[in-house]
Amino acid sequence: EELVTSEKGGWAAEGPMAAYRALEADGEIHTDPDQLKLVEMFEALYQQLLTYPERSAKNLPNRRFSLSSFMPWKKAKQPSPHGLYIYGGVGRGKSMLMDLFFETAPMKRKLRVHFHEFMQDIHARLKAWRQLTPKERSAAGGRVSDDDPIPPIARQIAHEATLLCFDELQVSDIADAMVLGRLFKQLLDMGVVLVTTSNRPVDDLYKGGLNRQLFMPCIAMIKENLDSAPLNGPTDYRLDRLTGLQTFYTPVNAETTNALRKAFFTLTDRNVDDAAKVPSGELSVHGRKIFVPKSARGVAVFSFKRLCANPLGAADYLMIARHYHTVIMVAIPKLGPDKRNEAKRFVIFIDALYEQGVKFLCSADVPPNELYTGGDGSFEFERTVSRLMEMQSDTYLARGHGEIE
Repeated sequence: EELVTSEKGGWAAEGPMAAYRALEADGEIHTDPDQLKLVEMFEALYQQLLTYPERSAKNLPNRRFSLSSFMPWKKAKQPSPHGLYIYGGVGRGKSMLMDLFFETAPMKRKLRVHFHEFMQDIHARLKAWRQLTPKERSAAGGRVSDDDPIPPIARQIAHEATLLCFDELQVSDIADAMVLGRLFKQLLDMGVVLVTTSNRPVDDLYKGGLNRQLFMPCIAMIKENLDSAPLNGPTDYRLDRLTGLQTFYTPVNAETTNALRKAFFTLTDRNVDDAAKVPSGELSVHGRKIFVPKSARGVAVFSFKRLCANPLGAADYLMIARHYHTVIMVAIPKLGPDKRNEAKRFVIFIDALYEQGVKFLCSADVPPNELYTGGDGSFEFERTVSRLMEMQSDTYLARGHGEIE
C-alpha cells in the first residue's frame, strides 16, 4: 500500500454517507440496514476528522523530539477521535465500507493496508533498527541510552499517517502480539486514528494463543480507544455472488474467456460495459513488485503465464492469497514434461490459495485431472488436482478468507 497524499475532491468533500448513497443510486449495491448503521458511524468519524489537525510535511522533524511537540491537537485541547473496530462474518461488506470511508477521509496523510502486510513492514523496520549504530539510532529519533525500537518506529508511522486503516486484523503468534500492544499504545498516544476490520470480536483476538494474558492489556486498550461495530447481516454477499457461478471452465476459447469476464463483473458489482475502467494493482514482496492486471473489491485477475511462467515463489503467491479473497486465472495450458517448472509453481500457487480459503475461478485447456499427467512431480500434482476439485465445492466456497485449514 502507498501513502495517499491526494487533495480532497469528489466524495472526499461529501463523506462516506454520500458515497454509499451514490453507489445505491448507481445500482452497484443494494440497501442493507446493517451496513447503513456502520456507514452512519463512519460518517460521524468523518465529521470529527474534518477539523482534526495532522502534521504537515513541512514541519516533520528528522530528529528526536518531545511527545508534546508532536501533538498539536493536545495544545488545542482537542481529544483524538475514537477509531472503529469493525468485526463480523465474511462477505458482509466490511472491507467495501472501509474502502468508502478511506476514499472520503479528509486527511492528506492516511494509509490503508492489509494487517499482515503491516506487520511484515513492522518486523522489517525492527530488523533494520537493530542494525543501526547508536549514533544512527539517535539520528532516527531513538535514545542513545535506550535501544528500544518501538517508540521511534511508532513516530515514523505517525509521520506517515494520521489515519491508519487495517484490513483483516488477526493475531496468530506471540511475536506479533507482543509488538502490537506496545506499538498501538505509542500510535494512540501520538494521536493516530485507527480503523480496522476483523473476523473476530475484540475479546476473541489471539484467543487460545501462547501467553495470551500478556496480550490482554492490548485488548483493553483497543476497547478503550476504538468503538466496536459488528457487521453480521443475514446476507453473505460474497457467497451470494458465487452461488450458481461455474468456477472451472474448459477449454480456453473466446466463450470461456467471456464467461470469466462476466464472472469478474458479477463478483465486483460492476457493469460489464466498464471493462476499460477496471483498475490494475500492484503488490510489494520483499522489495519486488507484482503487477496485477485487473483488481477490484478483493478480486484479482491474472494469466497463467504471468504467475507460473515467471520466476515467482511461495512468498509471492502467499502475498496474493492474503491480499485477495478471489483470484481468476486465465488460460491454464495442458502441462507436459517440458513445463515441469510451470507445473511446480502452479502447485505452490494453488496450495497458497487453498490454505487461505481464496476462491479460484479459471479457464484451462483440459479438466483438472488431465492438466499434468506426465513429467517430474506428476504424482505430487495429484494433490493439486484434488484441491482444485474441492475448491469448486459449496463447502469450500463458504469458507472465510484467511480461515486456514
